Formats: sequence, structure tokens, C-alpha cells
Amino acid sequence: MARRKEKTYQPGPAVQAAWPPGVSGNVLNGQGETAFRKASPFFWHPPTQHPFGTLQQLASDGCRCTQEAVDEFAAARNYPALVPVNPERAERTAAEWTALAREFALANESDLFGATTVKEHYIVEGYDIDVPNVVMLGFAHDYDNLKQVPSSPANGKGIAEVGRQYARCTRASYKLANWIRSQGFNAYPYPGPRADALLLIPPAIDAGLGELGKHGSLINRTYGANLRLAGVTTDMPLVFNDQDVFGSDDFCLNCRICEDACPPDAITDTKQWVRGAERWYVDFDKCIPFFAENAGCAICLAVCPWSRPGIADNLVVKMARRRATQAGGHGQS
Repeated sequence: MARRKEKTYQPGPAVQAAWPPGVSGNVLNGQGETAFRKASPFFWHPPTQHPFGTLQQLASDGCRCTQEAVDEFAAARNYPALVPVNPERAERTAAEWTALAREFALANESDLFGATTVKEHYIVEGYDIDVPNVVMLGFAHDYDNLKQVPSSPANGKGIAEVGRQYARCTRASYKLANWIRSQGFNAYPYPGPRADALLLIPPAIDAGLGELGKHGSLINRTYGANLRLAGVTTDMPLVFNDQDVFGSDDFCLNCRICEDACPPDAITDTKQWVRGAERWYVDFDKCIPFFAENAGCAICLAVCPWSRPGIADNLVVKMARRRATQAGGHGQS
């Protein structure tokens, strides 16, 4: 077995001073809990709702970002107004509404579209979602820009790329929400990077956009982890997607590229119990200091084998063959 790389990162004085004394983000997130509960407000929620407000501000200040990156994140937070819900609506089937919504979303900056019902574990504690359905949208990064993460005073292209896609999430989710509202249905957009009522990865998985990766982010069968997400909740009738299981979870079991590349050693090689589910989990207390000190990270997304252009299709085929071989072996007497 290859020897694990030694990790040398230590948080700097500013991060250490900003960390709330005696508080663990892992405890807040429910690491080790075998019973279900809703997620608590976390790092990107308003600072009055969690103990990491000072650290959040340190990350938001972009202490190592170029002006390009600062401008991209400012654009990501420029939320337009929602239009009133049209009191009249056409009579269409769920399949027809889904086709129209998909067509609109893909023509207005989204790369991926899926839909599912709103479930309790999507909703953050202290928030409510009062419509039954959610559309999930995916947005692919420019890989050549993303792989330049993390940021530095001289080069902010990687982090600027993250901000650029968050801005696209904002525009696209608000456009779709306003289009749905113009058709006579309620709709509410949920783009990043600021968090709100809706967790994004769980509904994205249920809406068929991908599987959870070892690095804690979604892996899509086409774009890998090279993605950002946004959601739009609505009462528009929709046809729902099934989960897309194509083998990335199995692949992660035997891959350690993101583990080895993570400077603070926040990615583990085993799944853990988190709020009643056994899944991949990234150590908050190790990840967030590095994230805050660099005003962002995304190294794990950039190095993920599934993210490299042209690789995902081959990996899907490889994993399908492996599953078929395993299934054949299990069927032998």
C-alpha cells in the first residue's frame, strides 16, 4: 500500500483567533449521530445562527483574492427581485410542465436539470419550505480555471471561477423561478454561496444529478465534481427523476486522490454516521480553517478523477463492467 503523504498545514493566527473557543463544527453537523435530525444552520448561514460568524467574515473578506474573484462573488450575491405569481395558469400535465421547465432552464445557463419531492432531511432546522417539489440545477466549471485553486495574491483565477459559477447559479435559478411564477405557480430560488432553508446536495442526488463523493460533493456522470448547484422549490406539477447510480461511490472506496491532495487532511477513507445516515463526510474542523485562510479552496473538486474533461464517460463504462462482473460472480454456485 502506498504511504500516506504527511500533511503540514497549520492554521494561521487570524484563523486561530477567529475560531470560537471550545466549539466543534463536527458536533454541530451531527458527526457520529446515528439518529435522524435536521441539519443545523452552518458556516454560510447568517452569522447570528451559528458560532462561526467571525471565521465566515474572514473568508468573505477574500484576504488572498484578486479583485476579479471579489467581483465574481459580488455578482453571485446580486439577487434580482421575484415577480408576482400570475393568477392565471394553463392546463398542462406534469410531463408537459416538466418538459417546458427543463427547456427553459437549459436555455438559460443551466447545464443539468432534475426534479424530486421536498423531503424533511433537505430542510435546515429553523426553516420551512411550504411547497412540495424542488427542481435541482447543475452548473459546470471551466476546468482549466478551476484547477488553479486555491487562490493567491497573484492568481485568483480558480476562486474567481467558483464565484463565476455561483453568479450563474443565481441568475439561472432566479430566471427559472420567475418563469415558473409567470406560469401561475409558486417558486423560490436557492443559489449559493449563501445558505438558506434548502440543503442542495441531498435533493440533487434524489433528482438524479449524481452520487455523493468521498470529498463531500456531488459527482455527476458527465461533469464529475466539477459542478455547482442551485435549487428552485415550487408547487408546479413535475415528473420526478430517479437516483442515478453509475459507480462513483464504489470508485471512491478505492480512490484516495482527494484525500492525499487535501492540505488540512480533512477527507477520510471511510464513511461515517452523520445525523442518522452513513455517508462520506469531510472534517469541518480541519477543512474550514484552510478554506477561510485562502478565501476558498475546491482542491478536492479539481483533482477528482471524475472532474477531468473526457474522463467521466470512460469511468462510467469501467464501473458498469465491474458491477456486471461482480454480479456474475455472485450468481455462480
